[in-house]
Amino acid sequence: MSVLIRESPYPMVSIADATAMIMERAQPLGSEEIDALSALGRVLANDITAPEDIPDVPKSAMDGYALRAGDGLAPRHVVGELTAGGLSTVTLGPGEATRIMTGAPMPPGADAMIPVEMTEERDGMLYIQHELKPGDYVHMVGQDVARGQTVLTAGTTIGAPEIGILATLGITRITAYRRPRVAVLATGDEVVEPSKSRPGGAVRDSNRYALMAAVREAGCEPISLGIARDDVEVQRQAILRGLAQADVLITSGGVSMGTRDLIKPLLAELGTVHFGRIAFKPGKPTTFATVEGKLVFGLPGFPVSSLVSFEVFVRPALRALQGDARPFRPQVTVTLGQPVRPSPDRPEYQRIVVSYQEGKLVAVTTGSQNSSRLLSLRGANGLLLVPAGDTIYPAGSTLPALLTGPLIGEGTAS
Repeated sequence: MSVLIRESPYPMVSIADATAMIMERAQPLGSEEIDALSALGRVLANDITAPEDIPDVPKSAMDGYALRAGDGLAPRHVVGELTAGGLSTVTLGPGEATRIMTGAPMPPGADAMIPVEMTEERDGMLYIQHELKPGDYVHMVGQDVARGQTVLTAGTTIGAPEIGILATLGITRITAYRRPRVAVLATGDEVVEPSKSRPGGAVRDSNRYALMAAVREAGCEPISLGIARDDVEVQRQAILRGLAQADVLITSGGVSMGTRDLIKPLLAELGTVHFGRIAFKPGKPTTFATVEGKLVFGLPGFPVSSLVSFEVFVRPALRALQGDARPFRPQVTVTLGQPVRPSPDRPEYQRIVVSYQEGKLVAVTTGSQNSSRLLSLRGANGLLLVPAGDTIYPAGSTLPALLTGPLIGEGTAS
């Protein structure tokens, strides 16, 4: 007579231990040379140093007049006009000034400039009422960037300002970490494509599409492996196909204790399962394995459990694989805008909306936190870290939270 095992063979690990096991194995992938000016979202693989001074010559900081500070308040003869884009053909002598536009190189003989609104020009003479010092209103050589200065460090994620810096310095090629390719597999006889008719009792495959979107948002390239029915050989071949194409494999469903939950045994057969349960809600059966050095995440089938587990455990690993020096979401302290009930046996990551109100960050939950209620993630921009226990946290108390999206500003609607 066969005996069903009612207890998982995998010990329960803490969130901290699970994170440590993952991040220890999430080492950056190889690097590649790419076009710097279209590198938005990529992560630098090495430091960038400035090949030149910016500015390369002293330049006017504003529209006004270039002059000699040592002439004091004496009127000056206006001897010309300088615009940005070329070196000056004028050399100033004592008692002379020249009109100058913002960004124009300072002419020889001038050591300061004065903004036009602080002057008066009449009949070719310039009159000022403010004494100047050498260097006033002048951008000096290397003031913005000095030659040899480290302007961007390895591990920096390239955004609009970084592209501006690279363009300013004439750097058009950079070395960036490779984007991970991430294969996503849905499992289950009950799962159907969203475009197909849904038989009674079946569910449409929301997880695979939501996870692929989350993978893309994390800066990676998603690969869809479709849906694998609950058959050992079908799922084995799907896993192997995913590992052959990708750097990381994510599966959805099939990691609990049912007789048709096949992912954990298959991963143990093909590689090493590092943990199969986490003291974490939602997502206790979340599984992490390595197969031939590649990371594999077995996520639960409930939609909320799947996405929250991705956010807490998978996303930091994907960011680390592409060299991000700061792979984790920012953690802040929030003030509760309503009472919060904890889970009695596990720390819980509740979905919240965080807004800035009267000088502090205020969090309210998105309603029912049921693992199957995907609407609990709609509009959420944070995850509230609620320790396990029996005591309700009253409104006004504080708890830590992960920020997963932009803050809602004071006075804006949620």
